[in-house]
Amino acid sequence: MNSQNIVINAIGMAYGVLLILAAFVRGSFIEAMRIDALFIKDCTEQTRRLNLIFGLLIAGYAGYSLLS
Repeated sequence: MNSQNIVINAIGMAYGVLLILAAFVRGSFIEAMRIDALFIKDCTEQTRRLNLIFGLLIAGYAGYSLLS
């Protein structure tokens, strides 16, 4: 694996962790990066749970790609 792939996967893993945090923690930077706020027009506290699901998927895939 070359260094460019490692950097991209590390960024993907960091974003996945940020999405997992967005499901539980409120902050100005985290609120701006929420997946439901980016793609859903009227996001609410009910759609906040999507960040946990997508965060686990993104961080898991990036972690798997780093290890393989």
